[in-house]
Amino acid sequence: MIQLNTGYVYAVLGAIAFSGKGILIKLSYLYKVDAMTLIMYRMLFALPFFLGMAFYAERRARKKGLFLTRRDALGVMALGFIGYYFSSYLDFLGLQYVSVSLERLILYLNPTMVLLLGWILYKRQVTMRRILAMTVSYSGVLLVFGFEMSSAGPDVLKGSVLVFLSALTYACYLVFSEHMLKKMDSLRLVGWASTVACLCCIAQFLILRPIEMMQVDPAVLSYSVMNALLCTVAPILFVMRAIERLGPSLASQIGMIGPMSTMLMGYWFLNEPLHAMIGLGTLLVMGGVFMVSKLGVK
Repeated sequence: MIQLNTGYVYAVLGAIAFSGKGILIKLSYLYKVDAMTLIMYRMLFALPFFLGMAFYAERRARKKGLFLTRRDALGVMALGFIGYYFSSYLDFLGLQYVSVSLERLILYLNPTMVLLLGWILYKRQVTMRRILAMTVSYSGVLLVFGFEMSSAGPDVLKGSVLVFLSALTYACYLVFSEHMLKKMDSLRLVGWASTVACLCCIAQFLILRPIEMMQVDPAVLSYSVMNALLCTVAPILFVMRAIERLGPSLASQIGMIGPMSTMLMGYWFLNEPLHAMIGLGTLLVMGGVFMVSKLGVK
């Protein structure tokens, strides 16, 4: 019973920690820093932890005689580029134009995108129940999108497209990582893929930006450290622990508090409006995701 309760705590902490990412990014943008610099600092501070994670998992795997082939290594690099680097960069860009509530709702469409990609790429059956679930989720996002378009202007469309592409590229990562997880455990894959993403973000900055742009307000550095540790590394570990204790299905259900916690934190820290349309849209998205992950298993 104690183990089960600990699992619930880990799942809740993981969902809330992930939700704080958008808040810290939006606060950083107040200091006129661009997305490329911001994501570079986030990944720079997270890199030592992901490297440690990767080396620990690699050492454990090699003791069991499990070695990566060159093809496997290239696969991990591709997944890190698509799923963590490119997806994260698009998300950072999108957050310049949309609220954290809308951003989190769009990202929460990820399970439905995984279903669609499975149908397109692998001809996996999509039942009417799943189609209904996806319709419910997307109607919630459209509701919040329409509300923001009427109040914030046309830039919301640009930001929504960027965040949607972020969710789509991460869904591609999840679909293609299924093959890699047959050859390595999740900690090993996440550690190396995240390390690749960190190096890509740092290299992108060094190639495309003058080194002087590393000089930012101390507050941006503080937010970046918090983003790296509290909203990137910590939630990955929390969710892994939760899955170990509760299983992936129950852990994902508890993770549904993410959009709601984002909405509340956006109101508290960013003065974003708490509107009935946003609340209704959030409930629709969460309801659709619940139907996909809990009811739509067949």
